[in-house]
Amino acid sequence: MRINDRISAPQVRVIRGDDQLGILQLSEAQSIADEAGLDLVEIAPTANPPVVKVMDYGKFKYEQSKKDRESRKGSKQVELREVRMRVKIDTHDREFKIRTARKLLEAGDKVKVSVMFRAREITHPEVARELLDKFYEPLQDIAGLERSPAIEGRFMSMILDPAKKSRPAAPAAPAPQPAQAREPEPAREQEPAGTAAKGN
Repeated sequence: MRINDRISAPQVRVIRGDDQLGILQLSEAQSIADEAGLDLVEIAPTANPPVVKVMDYGKFKYEQSKKDRESRKGSKQVELREVRMRVKIDTHDREFKIRTARKLLEAGDKVKVSVMFRAREITHPEVARELLDKFYEPLQDIAGLERSPAIEGRFMSMILDPAKKSRPAAPAAPAPQPAQAREPEPAREQEPAGTAAKGN
């Protein structure tokens, strides 16, 4: 952002407060700013002519810096943390690393989970893939996959992201009950035609 004598356009469109002063020669605009004890600040350099504003540049920079600090204060910086394990890790150690990954995800960080190959283990990548699948399974309630397992040199890695947590599936609607068949009514016994009723 250029100010005062760093502005090079011969003519500028001038704004002061809420007032539009129109298109002026740069020297005239600078005189207006100088007389007010303020700065001439170029706020739209690509406009034709460029737009400048008469303002207190020091105060403007202070307010901008204050807003930036407030914005950073309210937002946590997401970090990428890494959990490593070997192909032949035992169940106890794997569960410990899963708990570690869960704590990191709960804190809002992404987690890169890597399986390190040794010697000829890299010739069986399906073993590492199965290990990563088992690692991710108990964490699906808190994180989603930002990147699926892939080989990187002597590692197979995946990245878990708490922001990509999958929503729980909606409960399935109950299956409609089949209509019950009605039992046929028993046939009524009919009197033979032409039979007269007997009197007492």
